[in-house]
Amino acid sequence: MTPNDPSGFNTRGGRLYAENVALADIAAAHGTPCFVYSKAALIAAYTGFDTAFAAHPHLVCYAVKANPNLAILNLFARLGGGFDIVSGGELARVIAAGGDPHKVVFSGVGKKAQEIRDALSAGILCFNVESPSELERIDQIAAEMGKVAPVSLRVNPDVDAKTHPYIATGLKESKFGVAHGDALALYRRARTLKHLRIDGIDCHIGSQLTETAPFSAAVERVMSLVEQLGADGIALTHIDVGGGLGIQYKTEEHPCRVDEYAAAILAGVKGRTEKLVFEPGRFLVGNAGVLLTRVEYLKRTADRNFAVVDAAMNDLMRPALYDAWHDVLPVDTAHAATGTLEPWDVVGPVCESGDFLARGRKLALKEGDLLAIRSAGAYGMSMSSNYNTRPRAAEVMVDGARMHVIRQRENVAALFAGEAILP
Repeated sequence: MTPNDPSGFNTRGGRLYAENVALADIAAAHGTPCFVYSKAALIAAYTGFDTAFAAHPHLVCYAVKANPNLAILNLFARLGGGFDIVSGGELARVIAAGGDPHKVVFSGVGKKAQEIRDALSAGILCFNVESPSELERIDQIAAEMGKVAPVSLRVNPDVDAKTHPYIATGLKESKFGVAHGDALALYRRARTLKHLRIDGIDCHIGSQLTETAPFSAAVERVMSLVEQLGADGIALTHIDVGGGLGIQYKTEEHPCRVDEYAAAILAGVKGRTEKLVFEPGRFLVGNAGVLLTRVEYLKRTADRNFAVVDAAMNDLMRPALYDAWHDVLPVDTAHAATGTLEPWDVVGPVCESGDFLARGRKLALKEGDLLAIRSAGAYGMSMSSNYNTRPRAAEVMVDGARMHVIRQRENVAALFAGEAILP
């Protein structure tokens, strides 16, 4: 990390900082494990994405699932952003954070009837419809409420996103979306339903994409369908090309830049005037956050060295779930520079062999050291759990020289407050 690191984290005087606040000071004030976010990095990521598409009418709808904290949602709302949601709970969060429901697109394969009612009542921008049954259900509920529901079809283009299979969503075997070959017939069916209004078309092929070719291939297939719809008399007001733009997890990685991504998308829709809608999540928040954790024990065995820390798979699931890489940095960089480097597996206290945050990292460690797990702003807190009856971590937002607690640390009593013993 350098003083001008765009992630908002930097090294000064042998210490690691979030903007102008030392991470050690945050740990001292709020304990560990703790998620720390940089407001400046969040703003820079959003404005960079937004500016890349300045030449074309567009709306940036942040994918709430990446990190649903109200402070983050409110920040993006104040910047003019919309939101991509996948549940009624996420809609409630957007509204509570001051987001505009008219800038909300509702994705997801399993929308419940009450979620559809709530979204119609709120006046969302559009439902991204993922099956014929869902289309019929939305029409029926809209009729019962005396409303007309705005819809688009999420089209599955059968494009290989070349990413982890758990986060690839655009192949024909995926549960997501409507097959490209079935979409025209379903649009024609939607046109006959009196309580639906066809507004757009949607496509999302996966997450953590690091090259432009899959995006270009998906847009090409979607645009061919847009041309067919136009010839059939079905006009669209927007084209939603989804999200999925990847971030840098390893220092040696070089994922495609947002300007390269924008050039690929704009080339694919050249000549069209429909508004473009985007659903970035990880790209906006991933590198704007770290997970602070403290080394509890150093355990050496004949085969491995284990650094047992107070964060675990329940705090950051990605390594256990995807075998994902997150850089691990000592917060006291001066000690790290003078100590003896050894290979360490950074593991948590959860009672699972899969509870690891990193493996085989060359670190100079002693018990009590603070570590920063990088790129934890996306799918960290949002995927966290209370497994092993572990309270979830605190969240802190740094704004220049100030730190704000944006989520209090849970306490154990609250975890079973809703439970009851049999009489």
